[in-house]
Amino acid sequence: MTATGSARRTGTSGTAGTASTAELGYPISERVLDNGLRVIASPDHAGGSVAVNLWYDVGSRHEEPGRTGFAHLFEHLMFQGSANVASAEHFGLLQPAGASVNATTWFDRTNYFEALPAGGLDLALWLEADRMGTLLDALSQENFENQREVVKEEKRQRYDNVPYGDVIELIIGQVFPDGHPYSHTVIGSMDDLNAAGVEDARNFFRRFYMPNNAVLSIVGDVDAETAFAKAEQYFGTVPAATRPEKLITEPLPPLTGLPRLETTADVPAEAVYLTWRLPADRAPGYDALELAFGVLGQGQSARLTKNLVRGREIAESAFASAMGLVGGNSLGMVGGRTRSGVTPEELEAALIEQIDGLITEPPTAAELERAKAQFERHWMHELARIDSRADQLSGFATLYDDPTLINTRFAEIEAVTPEQVSAAISDWFTADRRATLIYRQES
Repeated sequence: MTATGSARRTGTSGTAGTASTAELGYPISERVLDNGLRVIASPDHAGGSVAVNLWYDVGSRHEEPGRTGFAHLFEHLMFQGSANVASAEHFGLLQPAGASVNATTWFDRTNYFEALPAGGLDLALWLEADRMGTLLDALSQENFENQREVVKEEKRQRYDNVPYGDVIELIIGQVFPDGHPYSHTVIGSMDDLNAAGVEDARNFFRRFYMPNNAVLSIVGDVDAETAFAKAEQYFGTVPAATRPEKLITEPLPPLTGLPRLETTADVPAEAVYLTWRLPADRAPGYDALELAFGVLGQGQSARLTKNLVRGREIAESAFASAMGLVGGNSLGMVGGRTRSGVTPEELEAALIEQIDGLITEPPTAAELERAKAQFERHWMHELARIDSRADQLSGFATLYDDPTLINTRFAEIEAVTPEQVSAAISDWFTADRRATLIYRQES
């Protein structure tokens, strides 16, 4: 297979008991440096560009009580300079070289990435290695205070002062018990951010930011041996440290008791959010549930859109999605916004009727095929770009210790049978195992 992301297939999919071997063939080579940094190389000489992607095995679920928001705060602090790089110079050096640069934080990880013409590979690797090895040299009280205020303002603008901005905070509070690693948001609480000090930040860096707690992927116009040699050149001198103990979270059973929460806010339409506790990403049943959510609420032919938005016209919009997480359990959501004159209770009852319908009228072969096709379109779109491909390689290596999943993941999805989907729905996704969140408009 060429590096354009096309799939080669044998067999068919979508019928009970039929296996699929729709696999990709991206080249993958690995090497672990003496300091523990795991390096993955995947050459693609078609575009003359290269992507550098660095995942650290730390997300908001690794944070200690009273210190929420630190993983995301470090996403900002990592751009405030290091021993040989001034504050904000990371962007200043790379963007004139034609690079796109960014970083993101999630419950399960933090990643940093650059995509640029292949001639800039050395610069990108040197910058990443310098801040991995020497960030503490530049982590001053001033930098810390400045970025803490930036994060607090981000929280105000994206979470506190926008319609439905607190939805994820309210939902995870219903699905996960107090003290669970997923029971607080990635952005953290304002109280915890206010209470944090620069020494807390230094300790967080020492605990998680080390080569033996990271995966570096290099994808694009560079051969594997050159990529490994450059990784050794720039990262090889960064010392290893004691890696944090792997966080193991025992799976929780499905929700019980029908927890319910109502809130009044300045929102454009009243809304209903129904949530479920699901198996962890890639645990038995998760793929089948992800397809069930696709049948229900993704695409113009999905049941919610067809029946509630276009059919009965009681919802302005409706959705269903699964949020895959690795720490014991994932999260599933179904929701919608009411049309004028429709109460949240009416929409809630209609949503529950559609969910119950997955039991009485299981997904048809055609519906399952459409859900799989949607997954494939999204998957192939992502892998067509070298920056997304590098991110997937780092992610599969970090979270599942298997970067080759980039080539086999879609085959796993295609192999899911209608019987498996029905069984997973019965086990996890029934209307009596939900939590409910209602948004009412201010009068």
